Amino acid sequence: MPRTATATKKKSVYSAHPSIAMVQKWVAELKQKTGHSLDEWLSLIKKSGLKDEQERRDWLKQEHGMGTNSAWWIAERSVGKGTETDDPGQYLKAAEGYVEQMFSGAKADLKPIYDALLKLGLKVGKDAKACPCQTIVPLYRKHVFAQIKPTTRTRIDLGFALGDMKAQGRLIDTGGFAKKDRITHRIPIESVKDIDDEVKHWLKVAYERDA
Repeated sequence: MPRTATATKKKSVYSAHPSIAMVQKWVAELKQKTGHSLDEWLSLIKKSGLKDEQERRDWLKQEHGMGTNSAWWIAERSVGKGTETDDPGQYLKAAEGYVEQMFSGAKADLKPIYDALLKLGLKVGKDAKACPCQTIVPLYRKHVFAQIKPTTRTRIDLGFALGDMKAQGRLIDTGGFAKKDRITHRIPIESVKDIDDEVKHWLKVAYERDA
């Protein structure tokens, strides 16, 4: 029996990155702050005749006094890049690709460990969410409370935001607190069997600290 057009698309296990809302706000305020909307800037860039992204970036900064971040992002958009930074749908599509790339090739054997950690992280609380980046998968509540990072071919580091808490048991102090990083501790995970009660405990602690 043929599949109908009303078949629902599988919902992503991931959530839109919090930075998307910030970029959307920036786009909404662009005309007020610069005199042109995003579409108007893209039109002006096209009329400028500049072909290279770097040239366009420099032109926005030098000719129009635009800041580095704004010039960088608009120049990217002018060549068809960066749509995942302000569009939730495009981000979620890109996020799936980030994870696929992270656990491909030499790190492909880490994927079952990642899947188990992701499932555990999303079950730690009803408002826990995963928002992949290109090299890590942060877990958010209000802020990042943990992150999954394929560090080597044989190891994933599960990082925790535990502030100045003293390392104990399998916890390793990353030095993050002194550097004012969110992730301050980690536990190395080399197999699914390493995801024990201690790992679950610290994940819950990190989640609850971000209430």
